[in-house]
Formats: sequence, structure tokens, C-alpha cells
Amino acid sequence: MIHYKNTEYQCSMELTLELIGGKWKSLILWYLGDNTLRFSELKKALPKVTQKMLTQQLRELEQSGLVYRYIYTQIPPKVEYSLTTSGKSLLPILASLCEWGQNYVNEVEPSNQQTSCQASNQLSTTR
Repeated sequence: MIHYKNTEYQCSMELTLELIGGKWKSLILWYLGDNTLRFSELKKALPKVTQKMLTQQLRELEQSGLVYRYIYTQIPPKVEYSLTTSGKSLLPILASLCEWGQNYVNEVEPSNQQTSCQASNQLSTTR
């Protein structure tokens, strides 16, 4: 048993999935990568996520200590998001998941085109 923030987990895998599970959290972490992005840049990277869901997921990632939110004191307000040290430690795991997905698709449907798992690097080169 693991106790974390007044919740009891059966194992560390359950805790990990609670922290990064769901449709959007791992993608947010992946796109942040080594980048610092504004909310609108994340929204462009994830066009299918609603503004409400992106806000909610970013808040949860911030509360869990995986994402850092920096608020500039200016008008209009400016907020940037980046990964904390704990968040960055997930990048090799996310890269492995991406590679696994590519390998799986290639095995199941070999005619599919190979796609790249370099989302975080692609964003940094377009800025």
C-alpha cells in the first residue's frame, strides 16, 4: 500500500497512472518536453482538447508537481508552462511509450506510414 495525499494506492503503478493517466496529461507532458509554452501554444499542439479540459489537466499536473506555471505580472497577463524536474524525468518513459505505439502499429498494420515521436523537439524548432 502507498499513501499519497490522503489517498491509498494498491501499488506504485496505480499512483503513476493517477498522475499521468487519461487522454491528455501524457500528451501535455510530451509537448512541453524541454519547451516552455504558453497556454495558446499548447492548445494549438492539441487541437482536439477543449479549453476547459486543458486548463483542468494543467492544474492537476501543476498540483502533482510535474508542471510549473509561471505568471508574468504584466498587462495583458502572460502565463507559461514548463516541466519540473519530476516532469522531465517522465520524458524517457513517454518516449518508450511512443516507440512502443509505433512498433505496435507497424506489426498490426504494416502499410501505415512511420510517424515521429519527436513532438517536443518539433515545437522547439518552430519557435
